[in-house]
Amino acid sequence: MMKFIAIAALAAISLSAPAFAAGDIAAGEKIFGKCKTCHAIIGDDGVPLVKGGGKIGPNLYGVIGRPLASYPDFKYGDGIMAAGAKGLIWDEAMLAAYVVNPTKWLDENSGDPKAKSKMAFKLAKGGEDVAAYLASLKPAAAVDPAAAAADPAATAAPAP
Repeated sequence: MMKFIAIAALAAISLSAPAFAAGDIAAGEKIFGKCKTCHAIIGDDGVPLVKGGGKIGPNLYGVIGRPLASYPDFKYGDGIMAAGAKGLIWDEAMLAAYVVNPTKWLDENSGDPKAKSKMAFKLAKGGEDVAAYLASLKPAAAVDPAAAAADPAATAAPAP
């Protein structure tokens, strides 16, 4: 019976998880060299995680899981602002699709068939890898103090 419950739980989790293409983080890090001409990856502490990142585009640290067009003090174009107003949140699959053809993606997702992207660069292949790399660069998950008090083992560091 316990085996059945465990299998059922795993099936439910896998069906509820967002679908995304699995990318290669190491390959994405190499491909990001093309992106850093315009984009920086600067951690919450202000320290650049990638040497030589540009400032034309928004900081991509923590982009996966962030609402579209929401990086503070960045002047986004109207097309991505319209898509962001729909409540879209960046995930790996969405980012991988966006980098292939940003203007086409905005046309399809903003509600404006004439939407233009300020991002002129197109990444013909490797979008899944870049998305996986960017997903790996995110703030540490916040620990809920009430949950930690209730179950200290759940927030303990794993044994080496």
